Amino acid sequence: MKNTLVCCLIALAALPFTNISVASEPNELSPVVLVTGANRGIGLELARQYGEAGWSVIGTARKPDAAAELKELGARVVQLDVTDATSVTQLVTDLDGQPIDLLINNAGIISRNSSLASTDIETAGKILDVNVLGPMRVTQALLPNLSAGDRKTIVNISSGLGSLANNQSGGFYGYRESKAALNMFTRSLAGNLSGEGFIVVAMNPGWVQTDMGGPNAAITTEQSVNGIRDVIESLGPENSGTFRVYSGEEQAW
Repeated sequence: MKNTLVCCLIALAALPFTNISVASEPNELSPVVLVTGANRGIGLELARQYGEAGWSVIGTARKPDAAAELKELGARVVQLDVTDATSVTQLVTDLDGQPIDLLINNAGIISRNSSLASTDIETAGKILDVNVLGPMRVTQALLPNLSAGDRKTIVNISSGLGSLANNQSGGFYGYRESKAALNMFTRSLAGNLSGEGFIVVAMNPGWVQTDMGGPNAAITTEQSVNGIRDVIESLGPENSGTFRVYSGEEQAW
């Protein structure tokens, strides 16, 4: 018996280290979600809840070394600046063909100017780059990975401030325009991918207590993400190209 145990231990020691599963690598038996801007706020809560639900989570951050909370969740953390084409290309290289079931384009920035006169146009341009061109760059680059996934779902985190129908007060120049443009990208992409089994939606996460939403916002990140996940799970092909609210109903464009 002793000799048998020794032989087993020797055999185990001889196995290559690469065969050992690590928490940060996607589990091939679990669905895979990639969340951009996952180091804080809604993105971090998305990573937390999907991880707890048994998904393999890939979370991106501009500065992975500073994404301590994301790493603690056991997510695979990958560097990404959505405004940098080289960074997006490196993301594809790092993923090495990894199939992705669900892409959540969450990374975004905001402005709170109240009038056009107080708007810095250069800042507005940066907001458009992050909030519109960022999701376009990332989605374009990851389409092969998404095509290889089973669920083929793309969720663009938009905002009620991007609704044309609900804009009665103005302000938020740059931010409102960016989210309205993101909604149009969502509609266009849904139309182009309708024959390939994709579901593409824009998502209004609500007014959330984050660095972006502020401490006086109406709901917590947990409440918002609980709702977002419920909506995503309910989606079918007939819902592709819609603008949804975290609480379930459709948002007016």
